[in-house]
Amino acid sequence: MASDGGRKQFWKRSNSRVPGSIQHVYGAQHPPFDPLVHGSLLKPMPKVPTTPVKAKKVSTFQEFESNTSDAWDAGEDGDELLAMAAESLNSEVVMETAHRVLRNHSQRQQEMPAPEPGPRPAAEPPAAPSGDLRLVKSISEIHTSNPLDNASGTVPLQRSQSLPHSATVALGGTSDPCAVSRSALSKRESSRLDKFQQLLAGPNTDLEELRKLSWSGIPKPVRPMTWKLLSGYLPANVDRRSATLLRKQKEYFAFIEHYYDSRNDEAHQDTYRQIHIDIPRMSPEALILQPKVTEIFERILFIWAIRHPASGYVQGINDLVTPFFVVFICEYIDEEDVDVDAVDISSVPAAVLRNVEADTYWCMSKLLDGIQDNYTFAQPGIQMKVKMLEELVSRIDAQVHRHLDGHEVRYLQFAFRWMNNLLMREVPLRCTIRLWDTYQSEPEGFSHFHLYVCAAFLMRWRKEILEERDFQELLLFLQNLPTARWDDQDISLLLAEAYRLKFAFADAPNHYKK
Repeated sequence: MASDGGRKQFWKRSNSRVPGSIQHVYGAQHPPFDPLVHGSLLKPMPKVPTTPVKAKKVSTFQEFESNTSDAWDAGEDGDELLAMAAESLNSEVVMETAHRVLRNHSQRQQEMPAPEPGPRPAAEPPAAPSGDLRLVKSISEIHTSNPLDNASGTVPLQRSQSLPHSATVALGGTSDPCAVSRSALSKRESSRLDKFQQLLAGPNTDLEELRKLSWSGIPKPVRPMTWKLLSGYLPANVDRRSATLLRKQKEYFAFIEHYYDSRNDEAHQDTYRQIHIDIPRMSPEALILQPKVTEIFERILFIWAIRHPASGYVQGINDLVTPFFVVFICEYIDEEDVDVDAVDISSVPAAVLRNVEADTYWCMSKLLDGIQDNYTFAQPGIQMKVKMLEELVSRIDAQVHRHLDGHEVRYLQFAFRWMNNLLMREVPLRCTIRLWDTYQSEPEGFSHFHLYVCAAFLMRWRKEILEERDFQELLLFLQNLPTARWDDQDISLLLAEAYRLKFAFADAPNHYKK
């Protein structure tokens, strides 16, 4: 033990770094730090002698404690250093130095020997114009790169894999990070379109498979034919479709000849007058204000009202014409991407317009056959659906339900229109068309599934609803929801949530109640 007296206790000597010890920090700069360039940035300051890392001895705790002082006892030296640093930075000097750094960096890049011309890889993109996002090697990378890499003009795979995402995309041949996602989306849509075309071209279209494909949206080129099949207007057998179309179109125009002249009779003039008043109120205005469109809609709605005396014409039915007409007419407009809110039918031949009018009438009739109780006397179907929506929301989110009830907001005050117009007044027409893709692929989509879409639609605004503390503001918000910028993605999310709610609550009348 005596021999150990002259040595420090083992716990007093430690090889690990202790708090407060001075450690050098090495930073990465791009381009590397150039003392000649950056020398003018700072005024000369007294040098503090430092000990190289390699020559640093491992100190004991006593040595460390004797050679350091508490930071609280440092006095005003730190403040003086901060003041000196602040005074040493001048905005003009900083700007001048920055420009000099850029010039020097450009000169060094130009003075570098150009790589020898070699065979250009097939996958290498063409040189991007100035201003595009491109990858520039630092000087340190240039000196450490493999000569073979420099000769071929390629970047090593290991380095490219460690690059940020945007730089890696730039090496792939495009400066737009969204281009890859658009390309992938285009391939996916092309694949889906091929599946639709194969189904529709078969001798007998598998309607069940067509519904599964259509649930997540229908590509524009095949949407008209798919809607006609899913609505039950056309048969699944390909050979019978042309004959069915011709027969139904002739049948519709026979109705026109037989009934349309009676629009001025005393028994029907009120119906026709109401139709004539309601059509200019429809949307989109760019479509409705075209005289030919107005005449077509008047004929469709009047013939339907005459042939369905149990309900007759009711406000709200007029909105259901628009999606069918727009989808069917866009098939004959020579534009790559038709704006459904600004469809111009002036270039469409009269014969085509006649066929589109007949197809629209029959498909709308098929839709209304499933929800006709919405439009009979006192509209009992809508009254029942609004009551079901209220009960469903009370089970889904009791807090929202209590908030509406506490401010005396009745569901009938905002949800009646949701049921009467199938949300057409709440979302843009492009979103309605996407919504109807799924409705037509769902069993009882326009009646039963629509209830869960309305519930999901209300829950979408949960945060905003709970923030409103006034009856008037609440009702005004619910009747003017901010959906003008919605697109297909918003509708897809809404439909996914509606499907989840249906799966959870459709066959569970009691066990989710609290």
